[in-house]
Order: sequence, then C-alpha cells, then structure tokens
Amino acid sequence: MREIEGIKRVIVKVGSSSLCNQKGEIDKEKILYLILQISKLIKDGYSIVLVSSGAIAAGMGSLQLSAKPQTIPEKQALAAIGQAQLMQIYEEIFQLFDLKCAQVLLNHGDFDDRKRLMNLSNTMHALMDYGVIPIVNENDALAVEEIKVGDNDTLAALLVPVVDADLLVLVSDIDGLYTSNPHHNPDAKLLKFVNHVDKNIEDMAGGSSSQFGTGGMMTKIRAAKIVNDYGRHLVIVNGSKENSLLHIFDDTQEGTWFNGKSGKNLNAKLHWIAYRTHSKGQLMIDDGAKKAVFERKSLLPSGICHVDGHFLMGQVIDIVDQNNEMIAKGISNYSSEEIKLIMGHNSSDIESILNYKDYDVVVHANNMVILGGENNG
Repeated sequence: MREIEGIKRVIVKVGSSSLCNQKGEIDKEKILYLILQISKLIKDGYSIVLVSSGAIAAGMGSLQLSAKPQTIPEKQALAAIGQAQLMQIYEEIFQLFDLKCAQVLLNHGDFDDRKRLMNLSNTMHALMDYGVIPIVNENDALAVEEIKVGDNDTLAALLVPVVDADLLVLVSDIDGLYTSNPHHNPDAKLLKFVNHVDKNIEDMAGGSSSQFGTGGMMTKIRAAKIVNDYGRHLVIVNGSKENSLLHIFDDTQEGTWFNGKSGKNLNAKLHWIAYRTHSKGQLMIDDGAKKAVFERKSLLPSGICHVDGHFLMGQVIDIVDQNNEMIAKGISNYSSEEIKLIMGHNSSDIESILNYKDYDVVVHANNMVILGGENNG
C-alpha cells in the first residue's frame, strides 16, 4: 500500500522526452501543463523541488539541429545555449501562477565534498523557506567524466537527503515499470507497487529508449534503490497522461510506486558513504575479515591483503574480497601508505610500526556500509 500521509516535500524530476516535441524542441505547452499541476500541489500544501532535463534539447532546438552531437564540447555548448533558454521559459510560466523559481546547477563534486554538500543543503532549504521553487540540473556546460553525475534520475535521487524530501517523482514517457518491455511484449503487465528492489526487479529494466534523453528504466531502478535505502518513496509516472502528478495522491494511484520502508534505511552519513561519494581507493580483504564485515564488525589491519590507490585518512574507500567483488564502502582511519605498512599485522602492532596509533581499526563499523555479497541484507 502507498503511504501518502506524511508526505510534504516532493522532488519532481522531468525528463527531456516529457518537455520536448517529436523534433526534440522544447514544447512550452508541455511545460505549462507541468507547472499547472505543480502549482496545484503547492496549493495543496506540498513543497516542490524541480529537477529538469532539457538544456541540450533546448540548445538543439535553438540551433535547429536534427540529431544530438556526439562530442563533449558540442554537447557542453548546446547545454550552455539551452540552459538559459530553458530557465527563461520556466520563469515566464511560473510567473503566470505567481510563483518564483531559481536555477541550481550541480555536479557530483557538490555531493562528494562534505563542506560543499552542507552549503548546497543550506542554500536549497533557504530557497524553499523563501517559497521559491529550485530548478535543478546537472552543470552540463562544464561537466566532464570525473565530475558527472551522469543522468538526472540519479541526480534527483541524490538530492533526496539534501532537501529531506519524502517522495521523488520521476516524470517519464512510460506508465511505470512493466514485467517486460511493453513495446515488444503485449502481455507485459504494469507493476503498481514494488516493495523491494531486488535482482528480479532490476532484470525487468532495459536500456534507454528515448531519442532525446540519457536515462532509461535502469537509471530509474537505481534511483529507486538510492531513495528507498534512505527510507523514502519513489514513483514513476507518465507525463503525457492527464493529471499524472495529481493522480499520484488520489485513488487513481498513478504509476509505479517503490516502497521506502523496505530499504536499508541508512542514516545521512551512511547514505553519503554508499551513494554520494567517489571512492578514493580500494582495500582487498581476506575471508576472515569478509565474514567479520558481514557480521557488522570493524575492519582490522590483520584482514587486509592489498591496497589500491592513493588516499588520505578520512576519505571513502571500497572494500572488496579476494575475487575483487565489492563488499562495502567506508571511511578510512589511515592513509593508503600507512595501511600498506600495517596490513596483515595485529592492532597492537600499529604504534610500533607507525610510531603513533589513533585507531585500533582501519574502518570502523559505524563508518561502513555493506553493499554486496551473499550476506548483504
């Protein structure tokens, strides 16, 4: 059952396919209809954050290009052209409903760095306190592979803890998650409620099917997992259906609802470790340490077999087993060079090896998130 009661803050993510016409040009009528629904939700007492794709599509329309270019500089140029146009359209239409909006452009570094993350959170909450609707997009004009989030489904999911949202709505060009691809299988059935994202659910998702977007169903399933593991809900709806946003909250129960009460229910710090950071290195551990990690115990230096990468104390690292399978992520109490010296040794030997000892463990259980393996719950 959907838990609608208690939902107050909602992130609405809208993809390029829901903003553009068949030529890939921004469709003002579609945006008008989207904002009409958002205005009604605001009148009903909901606080809204909008994550909007469409900058590159708007740039394509401005230059009358029929196909998306393939090189990064060309895409970045289109994003720079299109983002200004897109915001102008949003501002004009929001004004029709006496609403104000603001542009927020992000990349992965804004989530990865704790200080920048705090600044982002403070800014977003200040905007919402002013009654302004933040319109968020990835900073595609400057994005490179090292700092890209990659798609706005993921970006919107990463924002959920930042703004303390109760629900993420992914507005797409499909009714929700089907048991198989409905374009290929006429017997495919729409799932109205997903209690838990497991491998069976992941197998139902395919690749990107939109000509103008970058996210397919798989990115939406990943977003659902990120959101559900924070204890919050996600729903996928079809933006082309009448009042699809409003019908989420009535008896129609539009789209596919992913239950937020069945995830890991990670706190903000552990969720940051699991999903919002780029790991700076990797520790390989033996079978004994693997068993201990699965039992929610801290990682001792004696169980470490190998160190990859260069990282400092306090940075997030991956923990893998001897088959190189991901086990966990955590915050390291020692640098990579220090761990190379103490790995395989007992904790009692750390001080004699390093001439100091701040911690008995390399990664404390309280700073570790289990992500893989057969014992992952």
